[in-house]
Amino acid sequence: MIGLFNRCLSHEDAGKLLLRLAVGGLMLFHGMSKLLTGASGIKGLLASYGLPEFIAYGTIVGEVIAPIFIILGILTRPSALLVAFTMFIAWLMIGLDKTFILDKTGAWAIESIVYFFVSAIAIALMGAGKYSVMKNECWR
Repeated sequence: MIGLFNRCLSHEDAGKLLLRLAVGGLMLFHGMSKLLTGASGIKGLLASYGLPEFIAYGTIVGEVIAPIFIILGILTRPSALLVAFTMFIAWLMIGLDKTFILDKTGAWAIESIVYFFVSAIAIALMGAGKYSVMKNECWR
């Protein structure tokens, strides 16, 4: 009975697609927010660390372009690593002091950063699967 149950749910490529849609789609909301409101908040944060403001446009790549590529299954592994890198930088800049803190609802204060980081690493390790706009596996 359990074997039949497991076989019915054995759709690894569908699981990869679902994970790609969730991570890419949810990250895209963060990126769209920056596209709509501008990168001034990020620029100010970078300036407070003594970093050049032009780096703020890297968030557009990590939160808009890479997620779109992840959703479509284009260069999925490098795109996922770019999202993971973006989340690592976000943790260093806005989450480091919250690493051992719970928010007012009892959730880990950096759980969304960790969710995106770990999920992006999982996508990088698994790849796009067969549901991709790219037929050539090298480009998935």
